[in-house]
Amino acid sequence: MTDRRLEKLSDLATDAHARIQQDFEHINPIIGLSTNMRSKGFSADVMTIDCLTDRKRIVLILNDNQLDIISYQFSLIDTDSTSEFQATSFDDFDSQKLYEWMRDYFSNSPTSSLREL
Repeated sequence: MTDRRLEKLSDLATDAHARIQQDFEHINPIIGLSTNMRSKGFSADVMTIDCLTDRKRIVLILNDNQLDIISYQFSLIDTDSTSEFQATSFDDFDSQKLYEWMRDYFSNSPTSSLREL
């Protein structure tokens, strides 16, 4: 079950990433996928989406104990976040939502802040 969730999340991110690169040349996100938490005893996989220009990061966590949700956090690459993770329904999550997060958070506009997303 978790492999399919990870594959689906990866497919959504690939689609959103391609659209972002097409629509915004100044936003060139780097997507990372890690299963290393499992080797440390945590039953979860992590996806990070980084924007090196703004030094911002979106973190998404798929936890085996919470199959119906995606935990997420908007943070900075170089700073440990003090904000709590939020949750969204895995079934309702799509590439459009991920596209909007990247567009809004990685934009250099004054409206792109941690609190507004």
